[in-house]
Amino acid sequence: MHTNRLEKLRHQMMETGTPALLITNLKNIYYLTGFWGSAGTVLITADRQVLITDDRYITYAQSVVKDFEVVSERDELAVVAKVLKDSHISELAFEDEVSVAYYQAMQTVFEGMHLVPTSNLVMNLRMMKDETEIATIQRACQISDQAFLDALDFIKPGKTELEVANFLDFRMREMGSEAVSFDTIAASGYRSAMPHGRASEKVIEAGDALTLDFGCIYDHYVSDMTRTIYIGSVSDEEAEIYQTVLAANQALIAAAKAGMEYREFDGVPRRVIEAAGYGPYFTHGIGHGMGLDVHEIPYFSKTATDKIQAGMVLTDEPGIYLEGKYGVRIEDDLLITEDGCKILTLAPKELTVI
Repeated sequence: MHTNRLEKLRHQMMETGTPALLITNLKNIYYLTGFWGSAGTVLITADRQVLITDDRYITYAQSVVKDFEVVSERDELAVVAKVLKDSHISELAFEDEVSVAYYQAMQTVFEGMHLVPTSNLVMNLRMMKDETEIATIQRACQISDQAFLDALDFIKPGKTELEVANFLDFRMREMGSEAVSFDTIAASGYRSAMPHGRASEKVIEAGDALTLDFGCIYDHYVSDMTRTIYIGSVSDEEAEIYQTVLAANQALIAAAKAGMEYREFDGVPRRVIEAAGYGPYFTHGIGHGMGLDVHEIPYFSKTATDKIQAGMVLTDEPGIYLEGKYGVRIEDDLLITEDGCKILTLAPKELTVI
């Protein structure tokens, strides 16, 4: 599996004229090598692939990493410099997310060498998920689905948003997740109009809308879902807005398939909301890619003409937010296929009053 990823990366390096690539993003390192840790650097050239870590991880690294030279050395740049010198390479590409301090260290160690910042060389490969990755993401989604169902029994007027968020987080851990994929959002009443209203001490009251946006990490891969429910009662306007958002979410599920342009992926649900007269209140993009990171490429805009591809896992998260009143968001994780999409988050979406 990892060998195949390495071949694809080398092919990309050849196409972009990249003789050597320094990888410092730890999730990219995991993707290529299977090594998961807080200290790791990878160098890829045409004929060598080296993982450098330190003595805390060396035994573990040697047991999990196949087909790579595994080196224990705290001064990883010195190791890289020697490999490049031995291979007579004078140009080094590096991931452009490194800190300024790290870049300055590179300038010193690789003096006289041409340093080329790159973005997304590995991320471009990560966009398309293989069967193992899809199965892992699917399990993460099953855990968050079940946590939501269990939360429906727990949520009552008088509980705080934090208590609900903590219930979800703990429940997902009980079912085998290793962490939450981001700080759980539990936003009730007027706070539900904030797209990213982190859980607060606010007490949930009868008549409130409650938006729950949460996910977990299972075997390094994430889930990310949102459901909006109502406590005690729902007004006619809230019900109308809810059905509009649900229709937008389902319109994208019906239309999404490989070959669809990014702007159309965003446009299908946006048009549903605009037609209902709520266009200005849908204030964010329709979604994003996800996998090892909860937000990864691709991202969607009204103008991007790139096309979605089979194997991408994307979020479908339309919302309407009436400031000072309430909001609604419904979010699913979709696996794109050649002729459609598969919904990975299966928790119920019909209007729910508890």
